[in-house]
Amino acid sequence: MTSAALLTGGAGWAFVIFAGLALGTAVAVIVSKNPVHSALYLLASFLLVACIFILAQAEFVGAVQILVYAGGIMVLFLFVIMLVHQRTVAGTSAFQHQWDIALLFLLVFLLPFLYILWTEKLPDVAANPDAFRMVGAKVLGNTQAVAWILYRDYLLPFEVASIFLLVAMIGAVVLGKRSMEKVD
Repeated sequence: MTSAALLTGGAGWAFVIFAGLALGTAVAVIVSKNPVHSALYLLASFLLVACIFILAQAEFVGAVQILVYAGGIMVLFLFVIMLVHQRTVAGTSAFQHQWDIALLFLLVFLLPFLYILWTEKLPDVAANPDAFRMVGAKVLGNTQAVAWILYRDYLLPFEVASIFLLVAMIGAVVLGKRSMEKVD
């Protein structure tokens, strides 16, 4: 599916609906006063972005979006929300009268983005879209092609990254246990 085909027919309407809902839920994350509601809006935004990836035939990226962000990151956010006392959050205003600074940062970050978007030429769509899904001479699905390359060509870096993540997880448990001992 080319990028032009993404915006035609039923797929185009689905993209517009998913994108609009994702933008709406992203704004609701910022505007919501209740942190639990913000987390739920963020979850909805993650799921809608995954739907857009799946609509663009990037099933692997959509599945990673659901598993990593909608699953793992949301569990982390909800855990932090449970640890923060609601009593301390309720008395503060949402933006603490910093609209002028927020608008300044919006311009500082938005103007270069818009300049680059309008001046740079976007890369052309590949002449053969199946080239990204080919392993050898066989056309596979997107997920199979990514898995084949990841576990064949990049097995060593993949295993090193998994060891780093394991060490980080053990370190977090040790540091968390140490701080809990000080509390008791």
